[in-house]
Amino acid sequence: MKIIVINGSPRTNGITESILRSVESELISRGIDVEFYNLTDLDIGHCLGCCSCYMTGHCIIKDDADRLSEKIKHADGLVLGSPTYASNVSGLMKDFIDRGHFVIEQLLKDKYCITVATGENYGFKNTLKILDDLVIFSGGTLSGHIALKAPFNSKEVLPEKTRNLIRKASCRVEAKKKNHFQTLYHNLIFSIGIKPFVKRKGK
Repeated sequence: MKIIVINGSPRTNGITESILRSVESELISRGIDVEFYNLTDLDIGHCLGCCSCYMTGHCIIKDDADRLSEKIKHADGLVLGSPTYASNVSGLMKDFIDRGHFVIEQLLKDKYCITVATGENYGFKNTLKILDDLVIFSGGTLSGHIALKAPFNSKEVLPEKTRNLIRKASCRVEAKKKNHFQTLYHNLIFSIGIKPFVKRKGK
């Protein structure tokens, strides 16, 4: 298997990356090939709102978002991590999601995913829901999600509870364990929401 790990934090040494690196290590220990990307190191422009992705299946902007999409296309799964800013994902992660949009909605189909959200206040639960919804609405399998309330830029050792969640999620990815409820939910969302919307936009 190959898994792509994407860190949506502008801090490459913060608590979000710490969790993502632990996920990476756990996956590697299970014989899974992992590629790790920090969005802050990539050139990803803002979405232009042109909706051409709905007509062609591709984004018209050719930058690192396009290249990262190709990596995801050929992978078996994805790990998405973001800190919480204003009860939402980081600006870096939002740009990536916006640019991926319909492209990402196609690429995540049948992929095994883990989501990670960190934050000091209650809003980190909103961040986790945004990432979870992206996976499930797009037809991916949410193998596990990890949310950690921690002080800003914490350097503390990860709690054992968090490490257990990482192990369980990685185990589900390795086993390629499907979630039939998630599949049913995706099919419902796709048939009554996504498909009619896209058909109104283009072929």
